[in-house]
Amino acid sequence: MNTPKVKACPICKKPRSQEFAPFCSARCKDRDLARWFNDSYTVPGERVNPEDIAQED
Repeated sequence: MNTPKVKACPICKKPRSQEFAPFCSARCKDRDLARWFNDSYTVPGERVNPEDIAQED
């Protein structure tokens, strides 16, 4: 029999928790959110000045 492969938490690589999916715990979930707030993650593309966007509206 093939057992389903358990996906790993993207932060610490432990097995995911259904409660905190796709993370294993609230701690890893909070660490991921902190990375977004601190600009550790980026989306590819040209940099945009927020003031330029505000002027378009």
